[in-house]
Amino acid sequence: MNNGSELEKLISDILRDFKNKTNLKLPGASFIVIILVILWLLSGIYTVAPDEIGVVKKFGKFEYTTNPGLHYRLPYPIESVLKPKVAAIQKMEIGYRTISIGPPAVYRNVEKESLMLTGDENIVSVQFILQYKIKDPIAYLFNVKNVRKTVKDVAEAAMREVIGKTNIDEVLTSGKFKVQQDVKYEIQSVLDYYNAGIIVEVVQLQDVHPPKSVIQAFRDVASAKEDKVKIINESEGYRNDILPKANGDAQKMINQAIAYKQSKILKAEGDTNRFLQILKQYEKAKDITRTRLYLETMENLLPNVTKIIIDKDSSKNITKVLPLKNFLDINKQEIK
Repeated sequence: MNNGSELEKLISDILRDFKNKTNLKLPGASFIVIILVILWLLSGIYTVAPDEIGVVKKFGKFEYTTNPGLHYRLPYPIESVLKPKVAAIQKMEIGYRTISIGPPAVYRNVEKESLMLTGDENIVSVQFILQYKIKDPIAYLFNVKNVRKTVKDVAEAAMREVIGKTNIDEVLTSGKFKVQQDVKYEIQSVLDYYNAGIIVEVVQLQDVHPPKSVIQAFRDVASAKEDKVKIINESEGYRNDILPKANGDAQKMINQAIAYKQSKILKAEGDTNRFLQILKQYEKAKDITRTRLYLETMENLLPNVTKIIIDKDSSKNITKVLPLKNFLDINKQEIK
């Protein structure tokens, strides 16, 4: 008990007071034995903290559990109590150890734990933390020996298995979240198979990098990949800028072609209709229509030429000698 000396003193005072009041004469050895027996009985008093649960063992075998508060059990070695912290989150570092929390924090790399082989046969250094808590205190205390070491070994093995199935590019970049989830699932599956009474809360990658001997080469590769992504993005940006313009120009040309086609069709239809109208009139009076067309054509061909049209029927009455020269001169002057 934490306050055993105070309790022993209190009991001694009570016995002394009792002896004085009753004038009871006890031999010295008997008095000490009584005190020891009382102390032994009182040693069965124990307290369970709010974040703990009491697990009572009787002769080393599980007997019952107790909730937070003040309790009594049979004194040791008859019964003993274990008080695992079922509400506390326990943290484990794998691949590194914290030497000083700082600031600044100081860490030590544990290569035996951190160096792993990826799925594409590259070596990578993986440092991660595991957080877990007790979900079944009975299983936690009695089903697995050296629980913390078991959890560490299982976590390391699960991480090696997942990393061994993953390419280094995914481990170093976009695949970290998936690695964490897969490792958490693997750890939980093994611990459940062992019935360890543990629930895994978090698997968090702290630092993932190539070994120091090849880290510069990996940085060069990463830089080249970043340049590749940058060039691809610029190309896509240029394409996204050019394609709408080209599509617009193409659509414009298509619309112009459609409009030109429609105009030609309409003009052809109009010419056809006009020709058909002329044809109808021509069929009604072929001679008149032929003459009119001839005259219109000649008028278009000879717009500035003075023309004298004489009807063939009336030409018999016209004087054979006509002063055309004077007439033409007068017309020329008028035209000037």
